[in-house]
Amino acid sequence: MEHRIVGPGPYRATRLWNETVELFRAKMPLRKHRCRFKSYEHCFTATEAVDWLHELLRRSQNFGPEVTRKQTVQLLKKFLKNHVIEDIKGKWGQEDFEDNRHLYRFPPSSPLKPYPKRPPYQKDVIEFPKWDDPPPGTSQENIPVRPLVMNPEMWYKRHSIAIGEVPACRLVHRRQVTEANVEEIWKSMTLSYLQKILGLDSLEEVLDIKLVNSKFIIHNVYSVSKQGVVILDDKSKELPHWVLSAMKCLANWPNCSDLKQPMYLGFEKDVFKTIADYYGHLKEPLLTFHLFDAFVSVLGLLQKEKMAIEAFQICCLLLPPENRRKLQLLMRMMARICLNKEMPPLCDGFGTRTLMVQTFSHCILCSKDEVDLDDLLAARLVTFLMDNYQEILKVPLALQTSIEERVAHLQRVQIKYPGADMDITLSAPSFCRQISPEEFEFQRAYGSQEPLAALLEEVITDAKLSSKEKKKKLKQFQKSYPEVYQERFPTPESEALLFPEKPKAKPQLLMWALKNPFQPFQRTRSFRM
Repeated sequence: MEHRIVGPGPYRATRLWNETVELFRAKMPLRKHRCRFKSYEHCFTATEAVDWLHELLRRSQNFGPEVTRKQTVQLLKKFLKNHVIEDIKGKWGQEDFEDNRHLYRFPPSSPLKPYPKRPPYQKDVIEFPKWDDPPPGTSQENIPVRPLVMNPEMWYKRHSIAIGEVPACRLVHRRQVTEANVEEIWKSMTLSYLQKILGLDSLEEVLDIKLVNSKFIIHNVYSVSKQGVVILDDKSKELPHWVLSAMKCLANWPNCSDLKQPMYLGFEKDVFKTIADYYGHLKEPLLTFHLFDAFVSVLGLLQKEKMAIEAFQICCLLLPPENRRKLQLLMRMMARICLNKEMPPLCDGFGTRTLMVQTFSHCILCSKDEVDLDDLLAARLVTFLMDNYQEILKVPLALQTSIEERVAHLQRVQIKYPGADMDITLSAPSFCRQISPEEFEFQRAYGSQEPLAALLEEVITDAKLSSKEKKKKLKQFQKSYPEVYQERFPTPESEALLFPEKPKAKPQLLMWALKNPFQPFQRTRSFRM
């Protein structure tokens, strides 16, 4: 009974639904049951379905152990409505499923949800300032510089200028980087950073880029208090005073500075209900409707906790400042209540942590259109937020530093030499494309062989090398890269063709070289023992 991990990407909620339906149909135990003096084959009771599916969801890394039995019943109601299951008489289409002994069965085929079709988004091409266009009234004439021969001492003082004559140069006055340019840079680099973390070819399937407001990003980065909470310019969008006082009361329980000490039993439950009612009646969830797919996609990274935290940091920067502030205050209150051992039980049927997740998950994340796994996905996200809210709701310093350096570089006046690219020192950010493990292994094995083969050919065809030097270099190459060498010279004969043996001329017998050419052979004496 294994649930495959569904990673980040478009239509993740739909993929999770189809994955759960297929697994439920394939693994749910079926047996014979009796009802009203009649036997039914290949069916199951509602309670058996709740037990089995609840255990499956709790073990799944896509949902986690926080899934409750009530949420499992809600999911089975949606299964009945969408004809994933039907009652023993073939009825379906309504959400009247209850946790009892009623009999259900699978229809001949359970329909899977099709992937929604969206109109293709047009990519917004962000135009950065044209550096070669001078502002009006600015001259870019060559600055006269007399030739100067530099000595080594001066060279060490000026690392950016080569030894020799200083060429004529000109000052390049870049066009002024406007506020609109800065906002576009923040938006472009933030979305590029998110796309890199998610490993997607495009964000268009999970996010409508046109709805991303660059002003929100900049406000969420710079307009913050010492505690990191967003400060709003428009005070009319603040939390009502009575809600903020109630949240402070529970967060600091039992030390409530804004309120008098409670005079009746169950005061804390009434305060909690007041906060829950306010957040439950918001017109839009705190994470907004248009960012639903983006946050659900990030949930596919929870197995890689560090990457998931970075992705959530970026997504939370895209929120409207008032939503981000409400989320920050709510998560701080929820975390403090869960850690407060002096807090009385706020509900008899649930633990404090489960109560927090079940109460506020819907007001934090939900879809504008009906999505059957809304409750489970929201509970999973809120659970992760509660455990890591301090990191997630911080400003990512790496991204902030990178963008600030980029903007500062574009505002700088540059000195340009003929034929030099002045923007080469800090190019626009580029990100790697994620490849499959098979492609990585292929590139590792064969990616470096082409330049090595070219180097071998260069040694072979080098006419300036003597045969002795060439043989020496080839031996070194063969020792270092035997595979490339073997491919070029598969047989000893092919290697021998590179150095053909020259015919050796027989030396002539020179008569004058003999000591006594006409002296007859004389037998020498031998000494025998």
